[in-house]
Amino acid sequence: MDGRDGMRAADADREAVAERLRVALNEGRLDLHEYDERLQRAYAARTYGELDQLLTDLPPVTPAQRSALVPEPAAEMPVASAGGPSAVGMDGSTARWMAGVWLPYLRVVAIVVTIWAVTSLLSAELLYFWPIWVAGPWGAVLVVRTVAGLSGGEPRRQALERERRRQRKRAKRERRRELGPTEPDNSQHPTPPT
Repeated sequence: MDGRDGMRAADADREAVAERLRVALNEGRLDLHEYDERLQRAYAARTYGELDQLLTDLPPVTPAQRSALVPEPAAEMPVASAGGPSAVGMDGSTARWMAGVWLPYLRVVAIVVTIWAVTSLLSAELLYFWPIWVAGPWGAVLVVRTVAGLSGGEPRRQALERERRRQRKRAKRERRRELGPTEPDNSQHPTPPT
């Protein structure tokens, strides 16, 4: 073990390794399970040697260099800084992610409040507002999920994954077009005359 490997790592070093692991996840070099394991080990690491072990099978990253295996996307997604306007602003990917998180909640709450209102009207008295037991806990969980998702860049991650899927579908369609329409070959199995 050389001197550097045994030296204590700082929080900034752990953050740099965690960021490199996030990049590897976004590039498809790590699956979610392996990313989670390595991320836990990164934050628990005490020395540079422990941190270096997490990155040994990953290629180094240079900002101007991209993987030669992945085609360059038409338009790169904007990178949202933790405190920048894109992180909190409602760009398309953030709005789509927020809708995916909150719309089921709003629909269910609307239904239970409507049921409560109809039963209150039919009984001719104001009943106990029981929908709060549906809306309150679920809403609190969604607030935590929203804050964690926005601060962790979840909308951007989902937008990048959606774009990757589109590119794969587009490439698949292009390969099919290149192969041309395939017609069944009836020469080996001729249909009998009737």
